[in-house]
Amino acid sequence: MEFIEVSAKTYDEAVTDALVKLGTTSDQVEIEVIDEGKAGFLGIGKKPVVIRVTKKLTVEGYIKKFLGDIFNAMKMEVEVVMKVDEENNTIDVELKGKDMGVLIGKRGQTLDSLQLLANNAVHKNFETYYKVKLDTENYRVRRKETLENLARNIAYKVKRTKRAVSLEPMNPFERRVIHSALQNDRYVTTHSEGEEPFRHVVVTLKR
Repeated sequence: MEFIEVSAKTYDEAVTDALVKLGTTSDQVEIEVIDEGKAGFLGIGKKPVVIRVTKKLTVEGYIKKFLGDIFNAMKMEVEVVMKVDEENNTIDVELKGKDMGVLIGKRGQTLDSLQLLANNAVHKNFETYYKVKLDTENYRVRRKETLENLARNIAYKVKRTKRAVSLEPMNPFERRVIHSALQNDRYVTTHSEGEEPFRHVVVTLKR
């Protein structure tokens, strides 16, 4: 965390000086008194007040550093762009750079793993609950559209063959997309079976 040590005639002057230098406000820092100073007598023995002012780590700063350390270890140059919704406590993280397919991985598994790691790290270090969502190259939207098309095709197959179809294992988000896509279908219904990470959706005819 960023910090500075400042000395001044009084505590208030030291704090003001530190805030100006850090470019922040008092509610965004932690202040530690290193030396309370001495007024002295006729200027003799006078000592300034010394404080250490530490800039509090914001959730945005933490996520950017956390992901940055991972990308540095992967030897990848990735720009991290964040949008924080304080009202709903959500943080949308957009990753930009070359070879983003590496971060997406097979069926988004690498992106999901990074998202899980980021969420766990934030929940461990911040009292306020935030939901962190990672995306790159609009993958989430494209994947959702692919799954919705798959759901409709599977539903057609079930109606035609009158036999249930089990889909490949999917994460909770992808299973919800399938369930949602077919929830208003008059002829088929969906449910999930199995244990994570092999839990999957089954599409069947309505009885």
